[in-house]
Parts: sequence; C-alpha cells; structure tokens
Amino acid sequence: MSVNIPCLVAVIILYILILIIGIIAARKTNKAKDTEEVMIANRSMGLWLSFFTMTATSVCGGYINGTAEYTAFYGLLQTQAPLGYSIGLFLSGLLVAPKMRRQNYVTMFDPFQLKYGRKMGALLIIPHMLGDLFWSASILAALGGTVSIIVDIDPTISVIVSALIAIVYTFLGGLYAVAYTDVIQMALVAVGLVIACPFAMTSEFVHLENITSTWLGEVGAGTEMAYVDTFLLLIFGGTTWQAFYQRILASQNVRVAVYSTIGASVMSSVMAVPPALMGYAGAAADWNQTSYDGPIPIPDDRKSYILPMTLNYLVPLPVSIIGMSAICAAVMSSADSSFLSAATVFTRNIYQEIFRTKATDRELLWVLRVCVVIFGVLGTLIAIFATTIYGLFVLCSDLMYVVLFPQLVCVLWVPWANTYGSFAGFLVSFLLRILSGDAVLQIPAAIKFPLYDYSTDSQLFPFRTFSMLSGTFCLLTVSGLTHLMFTRGLLDLKYDVFNCHKKRSHKRHDLIDMEKPELFNQELLGSAPT
Repeated sequence: MSVNIPCLVAVIILYILILIIGIIAARKTNKAKDTEEVMIANRSMGLWLSFFTMTATSVCGGYINGTAEYTAFYGLLQTQAPLGYSIGLFLSGLLVAPKMRRQNYVTMFDPFQLKYGRKMGALLIIPHMLGDLFWSASILAALGGTVSIIVDIDPTISVIVSALIAIVYTFLGGLYAVAYTDVIQMALVAVGLVIACPFAMTSEFVHLENITSTWLGEVGAGTEMAYVDTFLLLIFGGTTWQAFYQRILASQNVRVAVYSTIGASVMSSVMAVPPALMGYAGAAADWNQTSYDGPIPIPDDRKSYILPMTLNYLVPLPVSIIGMSAICAAVMSSADSSFLSAATVFTRNIYQEIFRTKATDRELLWVLRVCVVIFGVLGTLIAIFATTIYGLFVLCSDLMYVVLFPQLVCVLWVPWANTYGSFAGFLVSFLLRILSGDAVLQIPAAIKFPLYDYSTDSQLFPFRTFSMLSGTFCLLTVSGLTHLMFTRGLLDLKYDVFNCHKKRSHKRHDLIDMEKPELFNQELLGSAPT
C-alpha cells in the first residue's frame, strides 16, 4: 500500500488548524491570574460552548473506533459502550451536576478532601488516574491506528508521533483552549461521519446480505450475568469522570451545567450510529475486491482499525479525507481532555493540598503542564501494547465503577459517611477487583468466582458489581459503626485517628463547613481565614 498523500495532507492541515486555535486560546490562558481560571475557565462557559465541549469529550476516538470494531465483529448486542456511557452521562447531568455546580467545587475530588481529609481524598484519586491513563491510551491507540492506515507506517511510530502532537497541543492551554477547539472538532466529527456513512453502506464492494445473520450478535449462554455486569460498569462508571465534571464546574450556572450535560448524553448516543453502520459495512465488504493487500480474514490485531480501513478502501477519496479528518478530530478533542483532567486533579488535590499548600499560581501552572507531559507519556506506553481499542475503552471505567462510584454517592448523599468507612470501602473494592484478574492487562485471577470459565480463564460471575457492592457495604457499615461509637461515647475520642469527630485548630479541613465550599476553595488557594 502506498502513502495516501491527500489524506495525509488533510490530517496535517487539521493538526495545524487545531494547534493555531489552541495557541490563540492559550493567550487567554497565559493572561489568567489564578489556576482556577485555567482549570475551569473562570466558570464562564455558556450553554452551547459547554454542550459542544462535553459532547466532544464523550465522542472520542475510542468511542467511534471501538463502536465500529464491535459492531463489525461481535454484533450490536455486544456493543454496549455507546449506550452505557450515554446513560451514565445523562445520570450525571440529572443528579450529580446540580449538586457539584451549586457547591462551586473546582474538581470532583474537592468534596472528598473536604469531608474525608486531604490524604484520604488523595488516595481516592489513584483509581481515577488509572482510569484516565486507560482512556488516554484508548484514544492514542485509535489515533495511531488511523494515521498508520493512512500513511502505511508502523502503528507504534504512529502512536508516538500522534501522542507528541496531542501533548504539545494540551500543554499550550488550559480549559479555554480545549473548549474552543472542541467546537471545531465536534463539527468535523458530526459532518465527517454523517457524510461518509451512506457512501460506505452503498459501496460496490459491500454486500450487506453477508451479515444478515450476524449483525445483531448474541449474548452467549452462561454469559448473561457477565453481560449485565459490563453494562452496569459502563453506566455507573461513566458518572465518575473528572473530565466531564471539569466542564460542569466551568459552566456559568447550574442550569447550564444540567442542560449541557443532558444534551451531550443524547448527542453522544446519536453519534454512535454512523460508526456502527460503517462497522457493518466493513464486516460485509469483500476485501479481496478492494485495493487492501493485508491478510484476509482480518486478524485480531487489525480489527480495531476497521473504521479507518472502511474509510480508506470503501469510499471515494474526497469522502475518505473528510472521514479521516473526523476521526482525528474526535481523538484530539478527547486526548487533551484526559491529559488535562488527570493533570488538574493531581495539581490541585495532591500537589497543592499535600505537598505545597502555599504554592504560587505560576508554580501550579507549570506543575499542571509537566503533569500533562507525564500522563501523555504513560498513556502512550499503554497504547503501544494495547491489542484492542474497545477493551481499553471499557477497562478505563472499571476502577471508576468498582471503587469511585460508591465513594461519590456516599460523599454526596450519605451524611454519616466518614474517613474510616471510605478507607475500608476503598481497600475492599480495590483488592477484590485486582484479585479478580484482568485479561486486557494480563493479570491472572487469584479469586475464581462461581461460574469461572477455565477454558478461557474468564469470570462469568458479575465480579465487578460484587466488588463494588462489597466496598459499598463496608463503607456504610464501618462509617455507621464508628459514627455511633464516637458520638455515643462508646469509644474515646483519643482513638479518633482520622479526626472525624473531634476538631483541632491545626486540622483546617475539620473546621470548614461542608455547606460552605467557598471557604474550602479559599483554603485550597491558601487564603482561608485563620
């Protein structure tokens, strides 16, 4: 296969355009007076800007490439991510967004550190960091695969080069740059995929009758519980992403936060239709009749490239250029979001809160930028060794569902939840999940639940939901017992090592009212009253 010069030129032009927009927006970031303005755009995002950036973040390269991959090779029933994530985003907008935005937090981990203390809140950031790494890896793998199809180079080189571009772009600006470029990127995604879809479906090389018995897919006998387990993971794991709350908290008011999030959830589900149909086109194509010269049937290590292959071989060149630009735009719109998300929570909730409580805004800004580079490099390494984009896309919500989801629910709606319960719940859910093994990360299962399939080394029991519920039970039980023991005098306050029930002047978080988060924000900025 020779280099597709027109597509390559189109992608280069797209990169240059996005970089220029990012640089222009970065000028506003460089004039920012504090890190809060960089992280949440000074809470100035209106309805449409919030809607576009929220949708663009959701519809990433893993979303559209993974959807095409699974509809093509496993059928519609097995393509759970688009609907699951959309429902999760809808629930976030309906239930969590109003509470978060009304309290004027800066990150989703502010309430954790406010209620449980700095260190416990920092501990809960760990699964989020891992989730962001898996997400960024899926994004980079999608982009690397797309570019490698275009220019016919090794995917590893493609991933590295693409990651460098994403890192540079994210490094230049904060949420201002990300949000403004998202508008252009989302428009490209919507137009590009909608235009390319009918051409792919009506290609002379596509024979839809070939998939009449396989397009729906099936849920295998004995796998029903695991199927539901994955669907619950996608729904509720999708409610715990800092990248979405970063936009919710940057909205002008509660109404904008709610409407933009719910609108984005609807638009995200709609945007899954074109890549799904193009996945079917790829599955129904007679690749021997095309200019594709790779192995047939398509091997496992190339299944995740079915969407760029469809665009490259099954549609006219002008349409291919538009479609390829759409994929690259989708990837870039989410790559910067994942890097910025992880860098934001580390800078604010770990570096500033744990190590440098009196750090200047200039120092924090540079820490933020360094973190963007670090998370970009780590995501690149994971992407290089990934075998499936969809697998990474699902995995990135795994720990978010098992560990963070019950923690988020309890910190917002359970008054008696405390640090003891949070720590116990974290340990139980995290250990159960790790000991259950993972095929994508090649971690063997130390705990083999009932229905374990020894032939495939896979858990058919809903172990993720079990781990999540076990952690929730421990969180509620330990919190309730310790609350009762300390408040009823059954246990002396000198044993309250986490200071949940006693107030000391040197424990600043214990003196801040949960209902007055503005004091918490001042505290994080080093200006709280003494």
